[in-house]
Amino acid sequence: MSPQEIWNTALTQLEIQLDRASFDTWLRGAVFLAYNQGTYRIGVGNSYARDMLQHRLYREVRRVLGDVSGEPAEVLFEVYKAALTSAEDDELPLFRLLSRQPEPSAAPAPLHQQIVRPQRPDLPESELNPRLTFERFIANSANRMTYEAALAVAEHPASHYNPFLVYGGVGLGKTHLLQAIAHVCRERGQRVIYIPSEVFTNDLVDAIRQRTTAMFREKYRSADVLLVDDIQFIAGKESTQEEFFHTFNALYTYNKQIVLASDRHPSELTTLEDRLRSRFSGGLVMDLQPPEFETRVAILQMWAHEREIELSDPIAAMIANRARTNIRELEGIFNQVVATTRLSRSPVTPDLAENALAGYRRPRHHLTLMHVLDATARHHKISVDDLVGPRRTARLSYARQIAMYLAREITLASLPQIGEAFGGRSHSTVLHSCNKVADDLGSDDLLRQDIAAIQEVLLGGA
Repeated sequence: MSPQEIWNTALTQLEIQLDRASFDTWLRGAVFLAYNQGTYRIGVGNSYARDMLQHRLYREVRRVLGDVSGEPAEVLFEVYKAALTSAEDDELPLFRLLSRQPEPSAAPAPLHQQIVRPQRPDLPESELNPRLTFERFIANSANRMTYEAALAVAEHPASHYNPFLVYGGVGLGKTHLLQAIAHVCRERGQRVIYIPSEVFTNDLVDAIRQRTTAMFREKYRSADVLLVDDIQFIAGKESTQEEFFHTFNALYTYNKQIVLASDRHPSELTTLEDRLRSRFSGGLVMDLQPPEFETRVAILQMWAHEREIELSDPIAAMIANRARTNIRELEGIFNQVVATTRLSRSPVTPDLAENALAGYRRPRHHLTLMHVLDATARHHKISVDDLVGPRRTARLSYARQIAMYLAREITLASLPQIGEAFGGRSHSTVLHSCNKVADDLGSDDLLRQDIAAIQEVLLGGA
């Protein structure tokens, strides 16, 4: 192969091997200039791209070139200004001129046509819960407008309401609406990033430590839709607020959709910078209210249908009357009834439901994370230090997931607070553990028994 053909093939391989943000930012417009005694001269659009490629991606590019050519290769990156040859070219931006590579003579079929191209996995922080869709969100009369606004944002991003901020108390469906929007936009092929605000902070810290802030900015500012949950947690973090301010401005300038969730109205986030509060308030701000009785009953019937359980109206009403504040509490009580039913291997009768709920209390103002940690550790005959420590044996991971689930269900702690209690684990790790336990409860008898035993200790002492 000629040097030009070697470069074309290497560029195709680099597109497969590198993450999309890195390739699009630094190599998408690179062009082959010349070859001399094992050195490939590659033209890029500006000095910033040249320096980044020379210092960050040089080894990767050189390795791929060597693999393709079959001999050691050196690479020299330099700024290249394509000569304008026509009036039409004068109107084209530089990156389009640079993307015009010379056509190889008798070039073979492109590599991406010869092999099956692997799918790039989603970033861990972008994982979406398949259960959190618009179809599964049952809105009450007070929340109907918020639901309709979220649906409009999903169907027409950046066209109607930008930014769009949802606020409300714990367990009212803020995360559900954000992920529902993300599902719709992702199915349409748009680049969607859904993260808790803690992930944004952690990414920024890592980027500063590893000197990859340019890639960090490209990652977030190239999104079509950016959804940030629990945005109130960036308050008081100066560097995070500074970077999010510029990310917000960049996305808004290029007409990209921004969706935020908070536990309070922006005007009440007093420790947040004024410039951010004003921007958050500049779009559509909607709240979520606790579900009324009829909505709680409808939600219970939907859950029962999904789990193939017969739940009569009187029993649904009984459960709905026990949980009046938020959906998470309602789900906890429903799971307690379901677990009791399956353990006894009998249908849901009024007497059985009453017995299951007889000992149910509302210990959220009594129980702390330490209560949960102590009870779980004692039940599994391990120490609290092992429970929250870094070791990942199957036994410890199982107990840790149960403890995280119970901490979310029966304490007032937020997901970041739970993660901090478990040795500084991330918001997304806690959420993954809680969702896994909730999903497995319906089919794992041992898991149900363990949770019931620990709950009995905790609730009995509340």
